[in-house]
Amino acid sequence: MGSSVRLAALLLGLLIGAVTGYVTRPMAAEIKIGQVSVEFSDNQVSAGSAGGLSGGQIRHIFIFALVGGVAGALAGVLIDRRR
Repeated sequence: MGSSVRLAALLLGLLIGAVTGYVTRPMAAEIKIGQVSVEFSDNQVSAGSAGGLSGGQIRHIFIFALVGGVAGALAGVLIDRRR
């Protein structure tokens, strides 16, 4: 029962993160965290994309989904501990 709660929270976090990343995808942006700098621009088109999302926008969505997944996993562990 506990692992299903954790899995559900993880999947919900991934979904919320991906949707948030998609809605907030930039035309061009730069994110700096300490020494790490990630740049997004609209001039690259991802492989297999028919004029949809650029490579930078896909990275933006992926980063948000990753952060959402981590937050969901942590929330799942906390919810499971309370039971």
